[in-house]
Amino acid sequence: MAFLIASLLFLFVAGMIAFYGYYRFVRQASAYGAIAGAATPLASLSPGLANSFHTVTVSLQWLGEKVPISPQESSLTRRFLAGAGYRKDHALTIYYGIKVALAAAFLVGALISHVSFGYPLLGIIIPAIAAAVGFTLPGLVLDMLVERRRGILRLSLPDALDLMVVCVEAGLALDQAIRVVSQELRTAHREISEELTLVSLEMRAGSRRTEALSNLGRRTGEQEIKKLVAVLIQSDRFGTSMADALRTHSQFMRTRRRQQAEERANKIGVKMIFPIFFLILPSIMLVAVGPALLQLHKHLLPLLREFQFK
Repeated sequence: MAFLIASLLFLFVAGMIAFYGYYRFVRQASAYGAIAGAATPLASLSPGLANSFHTVTVSLQWLGEKVPISPQESSLTRRFLAGAGYRKDHALTIYYGIKVALAAAFLVGALISHVSFGYPLLGIIIPAIAAAVGFTLPGLVLDMLVERRRGILRLSLPDALDLMVVCVEAGLALDQAIRVVSQELRTAHREISEELTLVSLEMRAGSRRTEALSNLGRRTGEQEIKKLVAVLIQSDRFGTSMADALRTHSQFMRTRRRQQAEERANKIGVKMIFPIFFLILPSIMLVAVGPALLQLHKHLLPLLREFQFK
């Protein structure tokens, strides 16, 4: 049993390292290759892998369709999935399929390991907890993806604002400026380009500008974008200069970002107390005092024993 637990722990850590390595290095290398025009589709590289991925996707979608979901929960989950960048129709069913599959995998793993610690009741509680953890884990990962995408949108927003100011000052209307910015930032900032493209498509489909911009704020959930949407709606409603409003908001965002950076820099001293006290200081004490303690143990303790016997 101990060997099985150690093997599962090793596989989990190895999987997390491989997942981080893929998103940190392999995915960036693929993006650089796509920019250079050297990227090839996955199906052309390895058809077997692409077919396996399609089979797993279809299976998860079939499994997610069997899960009973209320309309309120479905709407809320779709909003979170859209905030993470997953807007396809089958994203919801695949998400619930992953939840059910992970819950079943964790349950089977707990039943196989027979972890009861000598108490029969724990043999029932631990598999139930494992299944609950497996069912909850995709929600936690989804929250992390949503926050990560909001951070990317927050960092790419000043570049989009500067480019939008240039377009508006060049004589373009706001609708045309949004479309041009979404096209120009398609390579450098893909996330905000997708959001602005959706805004442009909604306005071209007949939605009012106010409604399309409000949907942008609700869809992303990012506070900075909501502030930008409020500025654009007020400028459009009262007929003020759009370029002046965008320039003022861009300067406000840069000032706010500098203040936030200064605030984080001032907090470094307090945050460094815990790693210094619990990690660095014990190591320094071990290196500095360790040899002296060994010498005391080697020479002083025999002398104390001799005096004790005398």
